[in-house]
Amino acid sequence: MNTVRIIKNISFRQWRTFSRSSVIRQDVSEAIKPLTIPPPEGVDKPVSPKIEKIVADITNLNLLEVSELSQVLKKRLNLPDAPAMPIGGFAMAAPAAQEEEEAAPKAVKTNFTVKMTKFDDKQKVALIKEVKSLLEGFNLVQAKKFVESVPTVVKADISKDEAEKLKEALTKVGAVIEIE
Repeated sequence: MNTVRIIKNISFRQWRTFSRSSVIRQDVSEAIKPLTIPPPEGVDKPVSPKIEKIVADITNLNLLEVSELSQVLKKRLNLPDAPAMPIGGFAMAAPAAQEEEEAAPKAVKTNFTVKMTKFDDKQKVALIKEVKSLLEGFNLVQAKKFVESVPTVVKADISKDEAEKLKEALTKVGAVIEIE
């Protein structure tokens, strides 16, 4: 009876606002679902019973039924046919490629990469100074960080003569250099 009196005393505009807020609260409370914690790595994720049933049904099919299922799914999902790969196709192509490589003359390598693999700790200061002078744009701090980040590429895509000169200069100050 009290609710009837309250409703009777509320204007239409207030009633409209009240009814909207109650509907919104109801929608929000239905939309909020409890959070689920994901399973840790290495553990199989839980599968819905529906998916589990489908997997069980598919595993019980024989080869002809699997083929039919594949055709029906391709039609329903508008999937293109995947090209069939020949069993011996790659094995046959490999010898032909080797013959072509043998027939072609060996390409002469023109670009080389100079890589510093390690250095002598006793000559670290001299190596830092040498790196600073040989590499453009390096200050003393950058050269120190560069040397301490071994193994690292000193220069890439350079000529053989330049690579040999760089190797000789850095080897004198205790660096172990590889040219690739």
